[in-house]
Amino acid sequence: MHSRITGTGGVLPGAPVTNDDLVARGIETSDEWIAERTGIRSRHLAGPEDGTASLGAAAAQKALAAAGVKPTDIDLIVVATSTPDKVFPSTACLVQAALGVPTSAMAFDVQAVCSGFVYALAVADKFIRSGSHKRALVIGAEVFSRLLDWNDRRTCVLFGDGAGAVVLEASETPGILASALHADGSHAHILEVPGNVRNGAIAGAAFVHMDGQAVFKLAVRVLGEVAQETLAQAGLAPEALDWLIPHQANIRILQATARRLGVPPEKVVVTVDRHGNTSAASVPLALDVALRDGRIKPGQHVMLEGVGGGFTWGAVLVRF
Repeated sequence: MHSRITGTGGVLPGAPVTNDDLVARGIETSDEWIAERTGIRSRHLAGPEDGTASLGAAAAQKALAAAGVKPTDIDLIVVATSTPDKVFPSTACLVQAALGVPTSAMAFDVQAVCSGFVYALAVADKFIRSGSHKRALVIGAEVFSRLLDWNDRRTCVLFGDGAGAVVLEASETPGILASALHADGSHAHILEVPGNVRNGAIAGAAFVHMDGQAVFKLAVRVLGEVAQETLAQAGLAPEALDWLIPHQANIRILQATARRLGVPPEKVVVTVDRHGNTSAASVPLALDVALRDGRIKPGQHVMLEGVGGGFTWGAVLVRF
C-alpha cells in the first residue's frame, strides 16, 4: 500500500500587505532593504476574524474539492502549526468540527515549526502505508503575525499568515516515494519564541527571536543534506527532480539550496515574494500554486523540504 496526493488547497487572509505598506505603518525599513535581503515583496496578515483553525478548514475545503472527496470520507487529520488558536483542544479537532469529519477519524497536531508540514505529511503517509487509514487531510496553517514584535524590523517584515492543505489517499501506485526527518535541539536558541503561559499570564518573551545568520548557515546545509538523503532512499539522482519546493523563508536560502543540489533556478517553485514566510503553511501553499498553474504535471518528481525552529528539518519526495 502507498499514498498519493490527490488534491491541494491554499488560503491567504485579506489583501496583500506590501513592504511599502509596512513602511507607511511606521516600521523603519524600505521595500529595497527587505526585497534585496529576503526576496519578499508582500505578505498576508490575519484579521481579527481569522484563526489558525478557520484558515486551515478553508484550505482543506479547497483540497477536498480538488480531490473530489467529501469530509465524511476522511479518517485522519494532521495539522502542522506553531500558532494554535488555543492551548487545547488541538487545531485538528477544531478543523474536524468545522468540516463535519466523522468521529471515526483521528485528529491531532504536529509542532515542528517551519518543518511542520513535511513532518505531518511523512507521518500521515506512514499511517496510510500501515493500512490503518485510507484518506487523510494534511494541513499547514499559521497566524505568525500574532507572534511578531512590530518594533523589530529584523523579524516582523519576514512573516505572513495562511494555510495550505492536501488530501492524501491510499493507492496501489506509489505517490510518496521517500521521506527523511531530523531534529537537533541544541540549536533551539537561534530560532524560538521563549515565552509560555504560566498561571494565567505570559511568562517570558512571547515574540519570535531569531539569529538570522546562524539560521541561514544551518538551513542551507541541512536542506541540501536531507534532499540528498531522500533521493538516495528512492534510488534517484538530483537530475531526476522536476521541481524543488523548499520552505519559503528567504530567497537566498532557496537559491543556495538549489545550487547545492545542482537544480537550475527555473525548477525551484518560489512564492516567498508574495507570501513571506508562512512557516508550516509555506510548502503546501507553494505546492498548491504550482499545481494549479499547471507547472507540475503527472509523472513528475517533486521534492518538498522544510527547516525550522527546534531545530527541525525534513524532506518528502513525491511523484504526481
